[in-house]
Amino acid sequence: MDKVNLHIITNEAIQLLQQLIAIPSLSREENKTADCIERFLSENNIVTNRLLNNIWCCNQYFDESRPSILLNSHHDTVAANSGYTINPFETKIENGNLYGLGSTDAGASLVSLLAAFIYYYPKENLKYNIVFAATAEEEISGINGIGKLFSNEIFKNQFSHKDSFAIVGEPTQLQLAIAEKGLLVLDCNVIGKAGHAAREEGENAIYKAMSAINWIKNYQFPKISNLLGAINMTVTSINTENKAHNVVPSICSFVVDVRVNELYTHEEIIEIISEHIDATTIPRSMRLKSSAIEKAHPIVQAGISLGKQTYGSPTLSDKALIPLPTLKCGVGNSAQSHTADEFVALQDIEEGIEFYIKLLKQLVTN
Repeated sequence: MDKVNLHIITNEAIQLLQQLIAIPSLSREENKTADCIERFLSENNIVTNRLLNNIWCCNQYFDESRPSILLNSHHDTVAANSGYTINPFETKIENGNLYGLGSTDAGASLVSLLAAFIYYYPKENLKYNIVFAATAEEEISGINGIGKLFSNEIFKNQFSHKDSFAIVGEPTQLQLAIAEKGLLVLDCNVIGKAGHAAREEGENAIYKAMSAINWIKNYQFPKISNLLGAINMTVTSINTENKAHNVVPSICSFVVDVRVNELYTHEEIIEIISEHIDATTIPRSMRLKSSAIEKAHPIVQAGISLGKQTYGSPTLSDKALIPLPTLKCGVGNSAQSHTADEFVALQDIEEGIEFYIKLLKQLVTN
């Protein structure tokens, strides 16, 4: 691709990203950004499909006999945090950076993948089909996002070929996240016995919880992954229903965030924790497992040939919910995600579009 055409495509992608940033799109409230993406594709004469707030489309010469590549990113955001010094929905450009909520996570990756899709959309005789999907509810791992799409028979059947795979756009500085940790959120409840504080009666559920929390803080799972490292557990909240200062609490609940490597199942982790703490342990979900794509996979090797490095990611994405070999690779720095005054460098978007086009070229045209 020549630099003039790349510059034109990049400008169009940046303009779309500005439009998306200006539209509030909290998880479960993405209908207007979905409308915006539909409209943009329609203006490019691309037929779209929609399931709730998920938009997808296929290359012009889709061939059922060929494997498909899914290009996926999300258009929902977290809420703007209180540290913002600018309007999070005002698309401010300053010193080569585009500011705004969702600019890095994951707007830059979404519009860059979309630009690459449009580049390949009209091309004939591709060795792979290319399917683009802009999905919802990624930030909450919701049931109406990418998982909902794969429950749709029409969408799912587009990836029935055994060599189909996916690229998920999340900020990785265009490096190759071939594995990522899974997530297990546990609601733990400790039972004590109520009593009067002045008479030192009862069994204090907080003190029992402190013992459990101390074990969680210090325990180390023995199996350590070469890609993802050790499992880590963090207690993120604690609560009692007791509001009176003079009553020994009978119940104390706390939440544990567990980041899971590929060497343990969720069931094994729960069993180990339950053996060591005096508390009921209830998982909120068992869906978000650790995932990995083989380093030998053609798309990973294509990235390596372009000078990129592989690594294991500690953060969760829709990669965990896609039933295909999936590479996580995207525009921008993950350290910007969910921060106040979030921004992405405009140059990173141009580099991202060029990289995606070159990456795909090695598979779809060779």
